[in-house]
Amino acid sequence: MNGGDKRIIAHPFPPEYRASGVLLPVPSLPSRHGIGDFGPSASAWIDRLSEAKQSWWQALPLGPTGYGNSPYSSLSSFAGNELLISPDRLIEDGLLRAIDCEDSAPAGAAIDTPPSSRSSAAFWKQPGLISAAERVPICGLRLVNSAMNSGTGLKTMRCSEH
Repeated sequence: MNGGDKRIIAHPFPPEYRASGVLLPVPSLPSRHGIGDFGPSASAWIDRLSEAKQSWWQALPLGPTGYGNSPYSSLSSFAGNELLISPDRLIEDGLLRAIDCEDSAPAGAAIDTPPSSRSSAAFWKQPGLISAAERVPICGLRLVNSAMNSGTGLKTMRCSEH
């Protein structure tokens, strides 16, 4: 660096900027599907934050959890945690039927279930997520997760509607 050079530092916020917020892991939101997700409870939470004049929601890492269901030992830095997909939103979008969620977790499971056993939410949510994935047409093909039936993982099949 030359003696006459001055570096310009760009700050993300102006010096007078002040804000506050709350840290709340998404799985801690109330849900009838085992753990919290980005469904109606998340929308209500965001509305409540706005009413309380809060600007930030720190939600913790949102990737698939790793060893011990820790969000800090994610299996991928690029993937999202499929258990945070809301079955209620999938029903609203027509990708899931309410009957697909009948075997969902009992009410209050997100509150009553300790973090060490939250992996059981996969047992509750996975069948519904697979049903929704089967209804998503993509470029004339439909992704089908047959892992539960044949153990072969994702494969493509012709979509009968396209």
